[in-house]
Amino acid sequence: MNRLQYFSQRLLLVGVSFLGIILVTFLFTQIVPGGPVEQKIAEMRGGGEGSGGMASDSMTEEQIEAIRKTYNLDKPLLVRFKIWLVDDTFGMQTKSYKFTNKTTWEMITNRFPVSLSFGIPSLILTYMICIPLGIAKALRNGRTFDLLSSLVVFILYALPAFAFGMLLKLAFCGITENSLNWFPLGGFRSPGWEDLSFWAQVKDQVWHMALPVTCYVIGNFAVMTLLMKNSLLEQISQDYVRTVLAKGATVQHAVWKHAVRNALIPLATGIGGILTVMFAGSVLIENVFNIPGLGQLSLDAVITRDFPLFLGIVCIQSILGLLGRVLSDFCYLLIDPRMDFGGSR
Repeated sequence: MNRLQYFSQRLLLVGVSFLGIILVTFLFTQIVPGGPVEQKIAEMRGGGEGSGGMASDSMTEEQIEAIRKTYNLDKPLLVRFKIWLVDDTFGMQTKSYKFTNKTTWEMITNRFPVSLSFGIPSLILTYMICIPLGIAKALRNGRTFDLLSSLVVFILYALPAFAFGMLLKLAFCGITENSLNWFPLGGFRSPGWEDLSFWAQVKDQVWHMALPVTCYVIGNFAVMTLLMKNSLLEQISQDYVRTVLAKGATVQHAVWKHAVRNALIPLATGIGGILTVMFAGSVLIENVFNIPGLGQLSLDAVITRDFPLFLGIVCIQSILGLLGRVLSDFCYLLIDPRMDFGGSR
């Protein structure tokens, strides 16, 4: 199987998997309690969202059926799915239940740049820190630097990113009298950001991004560092490295010219997973720092049972996750052009 055939099959599998994911998710939203009909009935009763979705005895069947018709719930399930998939373009043209004046697509595109602004620097910093640190640990395996850095890495691995974010806020955001007031409590930008000069805008943006980006990096820091270290140690022990050394090459040449490149291959698998967080945001981190990104929007959609918005976000996250797997394979190919996806090398 050549590379073109392999990637063609993978892209076809992406399409099939994507349709399967959205079909299951759509079916789930049709049967879960607390949907738009129950919420509308509760609102008409004056109970709001906290009334538990119980129907009012004073409402007639005709009134309830009219509400169901408003949300196309009077139609058969397959017809509803066809309307959502085709007529409303994966639900992107459907009005949000919570924000009735905006479509799902408008809400997602408003939040997407925010998550992207935090995701891209996080991805770059993660690889810029973890790869050199993993190499340094491998070359100093068992020494003081390796032991001390491993202690730090394991502590960070045991500490959830959102909990680390709360500690950072307590230490640097002026929450208590003993806190350093170096960074804002949260948010994406300061009020009046548009009126600032260019460099003032950059400074303000970096000021707001510093702590959240640190939490993003910590979330992938430990695993990728140890993966890089162990992968490089494994490559150094291979026969081809000993052959290079036997031919008179220096250790630095054997490691940096041959071993490091092959050691990077396992790290390519992490790009697919990071891609989803990079573009779609982190629910917990965005809520800790009150960042109006896709992560926070997805949590709001779940809590308020805003099914069109929830389905739209699932579509975005699913396609990013599936394409991330293909991107991982492509990165494999860039790192090692000899890779044969037919099963031999």
